Amino acid sequence: MAGSLLGKLLGLLRRLVQLVFGCAGRVPPDVDLTGRTVVITGGNSGIGLETAVGLADLGAHVVITARDPQRGEQAVDDIRERSGNERVEVMHLDLASFDSVRGFAAAFLERHERLDVLIANAGATLSEHQLSLDGIELTLQANHLSHVLLTHLLLDRLRASAPARIVVVSSAAHRQGGDLDADDLEAHGKPYIGFQKYARTKLMNLLFARELARRLAGSGITVNALHPGTVRSGFAMDGDATGIFALLIRIARPFFKSAATGARTSIFLAASPEVAADTGGYYSSCRRRSPSRAARDPQLARRLWERSAELVGLAETA
Repeated sequence: MAGSLLGKLLGLLRRLVQLVFGCAGRVPPDVDLTGRTVVITGGNSGIGLETAVGLADLGAHVVITARDPQRGEQAVDDIRERSGNERVEVMHLDLASFDSVRGFAAAFLERHERLDVLIANAGATLSEHQLSLDGIELTLQANHLSHVLLTHLLLDRLRASAPARIVVVSSAAHRQGGDLDADDLEAHGKPYIGFQKYARTKLMNLLFARELARRLAGSGITVNALHPGTVRSGFAMDGDATGIFALLIRIARPFFKSAATGARTSIFLAASPEVAADTGGYYSSCRRRSPSRAARDPQLARRLWERSAELVGLAETA
């Protein structure tokens, strides 16, 4: 009995150590990203900002996106000061608009000859039903569809820069999105529950990453997804979430990870030689994990791909 209890306590301690120190030393100090270009959506705050600082510190030319030009410029100043790297810039991108996604992609391709890492980081959760500028449920478009379109538009530049990496920020919340219907991504007729909508999009992120990895096999581009942990960032704090959900977030927020800790797995997947050849994975605390059964469903992944391509006006093939 005592031995069994001790074993359980040791197992709990190991999991706790992995959670807190799982990424320690996983990106060697001699990694040099000088000459590499990285795009991070939503890099002006939270996990995205800390990811930008970490990759700029490794020498990368970092391009962050922001909806608000002023906040974007403030973030650039912060990243430059903390990393000592002047090769940081902000470009406007509003994931609520496919036109904005296309405009960003066109401007980026005109300005930059290479793209080595694309990090689909930006995301939102909404307490109430809202539509994007394209008339699509906003959480679906901002968290999933706009990243599908953006990835497609930048894919040739990633191919030309290979070896290259795509990193998709998902969440353990994907496990609550198992009722996803790929033929009805907006879940018409179902009650609007903000967290449920968010969870479904996080499942979509995982399915998209796995299907994209399959389609890009042998191309020199790797695709991996991650759970950053429950992070004390701007998530659900900018007025999009209201009511009981926002209240619960505020109460629990002091117990969450720091944004810098949450960014470690994104930095690991973007820069570590350890995962240079790994693709189609799901990571947390810099370790490969097993996602939910729904996230491992190849038929669901293919149907989501097809439906997403229809909604953003793309051909199926990557």
